[in-house]
Parts: sequence; C-alpha cells; structure tokens
Amino acid sequence: MTVLVTGADGFVGRWVVRALVAAGHAVVAAAGPGATPPADLAALGGVRWVSLDLRDPVSVAALAGERCDAVLHLAGLASGAEALRDPALAWDVNAAGTARLLEALGRRRAAGDGDPRVVVVSTAEVYGPCGRALTEADPVRPVSPYAASKAGMELAARETAARTGLRVVTARPFPHTGPGQDDRFVTAAFARRLAAARQLRARVVKVGNLEVTRDLLDVRDVADAYLALLSAGTPGEAYNIASGTGVRLRELFDRLAGVLGVDAIPETDATLVRPHDVPFLVGDASKLRAATGWAPRIPLDRTLREIVDAQAR
Repeated sequence: MTVLVTGADGFVGRWVVRALVAAGHAVVAAAGPGATPPADLAALGGVRWVSLDLRDPVSVAALAGERCDAVLHLAGLASGAEALRDPALAWDVNAAGTARLLEALGRRRAAGDGDPRVVVVSTAEVYGPCGRALTEADPVRPVSPYAASKAGMELAARETAARTGLRVVTARPFPHTGPGQDDRFVTAAFARRLAAARQLRARVVKVGNLEVTRDLLDVRDVADAYLALLSAGTPGEAYNIASGTGVRLRELFDRLAGVLGVDAIPETDATLVRPHDVPFLVGDASKLRAATGWAPRIPLDRTLREIVDAQAR
C-alpha cells in the first residue's frame, strides 16, 4: 500500500519510513517547509518527499490531495519544554494542525476521492498522574501544555471522524528513545552529558528530577506498532504503545553511566526540572497486543548501547 507519513523527517518519522520501505510499502514522506530529506533517507527507494506546514491551510489541502491508502500523522511539536515555552504554538501545531489535516482528508472522502485509514499519534502524557499501569479506559487528565495540546488533537480527531466518516485510529505511545534522538529528550541528554563528563574526567553531571518513573521503549518497536495499527487498528479506538515496565530515571542514568564506563554523580539543576512532571507513567498495551500481536522486542540495554554508539560517530 501507499502510506502518507507526516513528520517523516523527525526522529520517529525516519525510523517509520525505513520500516515501511522494508515491509514493501510505498511512502509519501511529508517534511516541514523548507526541509530537505534526511541524508540517511535521501537515496531510499520507494519514497517521495513533499512539503507540509500544518499551520498553512493551503499546504495542508495540497497534502490531503495525495493519493494514499493510509495516513500516519506524526508531525507536531514533540518537545514538552518547547510547548511549555509557547503553549499557543503547541495548540496551533498539534491540535489545530491536526484538525486542518483531518478536515481536508474528510472532505476528500466526502467527494468520493479515497478513504484512507488514518493513525494519529498522541501521547501517553494525556493521562496525567496515576500510580499504576494505565489502560485506555483511564480518563484523560493532561497536566502540561504539551499533553493538553495532544488531548485537543484527540478531540479534534474524534469529532472529525464522527462527522465525516474518516477512519481514525489513535495511538498513545509511552516514552521512547533510540539512536538518532536529539538532546531535548532525557535519554539522549543523559548520554551526551555523561560522555562529556568522561572526556573531561569530571564526575558531577547535571540532571533534572531523577525520581520519576517511565515506561521506556525503543523507537523501532514503536515504529512497528504504528505499522501494525495502520493494518489492524479499529477506527474510533485508542491504543497504548507500552512495555508495562517502569524505569526510574535514576536507574536510567546509572545504566547509561555503566555503558560509558563513567563513575558519575548526578546533581540536580533546577532549570532541568519540568514543572508538574508526571511522577509515574507506565502503560498496559494488552489492547494493542490483542488487536495486532505486537510486543516490544528490543531490550533497553541494547537501546542504550546503540544510543551511545550513534552519538560517538
């Protein structure tokens, strides 16, 4: 099939494009305005690159006119810190941008010009605080601008689907990492700071709040889950993408220090602490597993080693 991927030039998007091509699919890869295809994907066969600005209705309408069998909507403001600095931008890109795209796809469907299955990518952060593994039946209670903008995205998707008949599936991935992730995200940031400490022969490494617990997945497992939902997700349903296992950030820091061979001492830096951070974010992916057979396959220690190796190149 032909799959339209928004945000194809992002961290997750690059892995998704590779997975789709490996599975034999054709890809229409939408990147941000003025962006060029990532160097590692530029020569990949079966991929056609196009431009997308989610804040521009003309750009969105042009993209919605692309012939495709399925849409994976990854594009958006992905950094919680960036969303906190500019909540209005987060809402404009994540919620309003998704509404623009789905409205354009719904109009195309109403005109009899295609009926793609659409997977919109939200976040597990929409659930807010909870002291146990979360299921899709749990209420949505966002406590950050990023999570709120993603909850708004979900609401826009649900309303548009009900009104237009668009077949929309919602994915709620729990935190994920892997080779190529940038330093705005905690695992890559830890790895970079620990590597710098080793080079400088320093022991103290600045960190944020190490007491939070996260269900941490490899990006390649998450990409596989998205492909599974494109084929087997039920329209109108939401699916957690999670391992069910929590890792405290202090443990993550220590495991990365072990990979790098650094005897490091973490020191809290108030500027790195996220306000209203969810203390425990672990998910139950039984619903996804029952629908698609998906399960994570890459152990965390392998992921951490490959992140360190990638940063050293």
